[in-house]
Amino acid sequence: MQAPDSQSVDMPGADLPSARGGKDFGIFMPIANGGWILSSTGPRIDGSYEYNRRAALLAEEIGLDFIMAMAKYRGYGGHTRHWDIALDSTVLMSALAAETKRVKVWTTFQTLLHNPAVTAKMIATLDQVSHGRAGLNVVPGAYHDEFAQMGAWPETLGHDERYDYAGEWLDAVKRLWSDDHVSLQGRYITLNDCMSDPKPVQTPRPFIVAAGQSGRGMEFATAYTDALFIGGRDDDEMRAISLRAKDMAAKAGRRLRTYAMAIIVEGETDAEADAMLATIREGFDEEAFVNMMRAYGVIDAEIGRENSMTARARSGFIAPHVAGSSETVAARLQQIIDNAELDGLMLIFPDYDTGLRKLAKSVLPALRARYGATDPA
Repeated sequence: MQAPDSQSVDMPGADLPSARGGKDFGIFMPIANGGWILSSTGPRIDGSYEYNRRAALLAEEIGLDFIMAMAKYRGYGGHTRHWDIALDSTVLMSALAAETKRVKVWTTFQTLLHNPAVTAKMIATLDQVSHGRAGLNVVPGAYHDEFAQMGAWPETLGHDERYDYAGEWLDAVKRLWSDDHVSLQGRYITLNDCMSDPKPVQTPRPFIVAAGQSGRGMEFATAYTDALFIGGRDDDEMRAISLRAKDMAAKAGRRLRTYAMAIIVEGETDAEADAMLATIREGFDEEAFVNMMRAYGVIDAEIGRENSMTARARSGFIAPHVAGSSETVAARLQQIIDNAELDGLMLIFPDYDTGLRKLAKSVLPALRARYGATDPA
């Protein structure tokens, strides 16, 4: 997979802290019920618009850089009905764009479900609503049950082919953002004198992110995106993935930011945070976990091993978690960032109302002091 020729000069994100030597911090929006914890004894996240609105306004108030929402079409059931209730990513982010003034608003599109011309117009509209703050999270699609339930699973496209499809899809979107007329006859995507106006407000274009750490996933990110969300079973694996992705981008003449996710469980003391963890684990939803394992694959036949997300979820947490006092949390987040040479973090909370307020008291100021302030002035 090779990047389009324009990629060498196609570098959005100049107004993010990472463009000035700092780090980017944002939140993964609680768009679906249960959040990222498979438990009936944790704080209640209902996935409602009002809950998400409060989280977005708090994120902006405390000075975070971005908010991002996933796209989810089928949950995992269980006695918690985990992720069975989920808002639409782009409709939500459009509403929140009108409610906020500064924070970036990044929405998610599944390439297998959305026509690139429709996507181009929707993101351009979101960019206009937000006055140039829109971003696009691209998911090539690997969730069989979500797509099969609506008759949209392409049986002929394997893991690698889905990235080929996504590359053509994203090339079409980018061209529609810049060109007045686009004709494209690809292996998967066809555009015939296609027009898409208005264009995005941002120049050269909106920020694009993706997630993935397979070889093909990193090739896709290197060629087509501005940032890659990564994970790993431990710090060493995350560092190896981050450095490999950055090296691939550098060899292609591009800059690729790497981000990671972390669930923050902050207490007044380490012992209090540990007690919160214990309470959450008491309500572990085994049935939802099994359904999630089925959806993601305990052993993914296309990749060949259990992925880090499903392995971690055995403890009830779908993303890596950092627990402790504010000092412990800040020190651990700095360790993760420095070790993996990350450009930022996307944070998650068992409860966003209390979690964001706690973050603002000491953890976020400590991170900003170490990595630079948000204001370029």
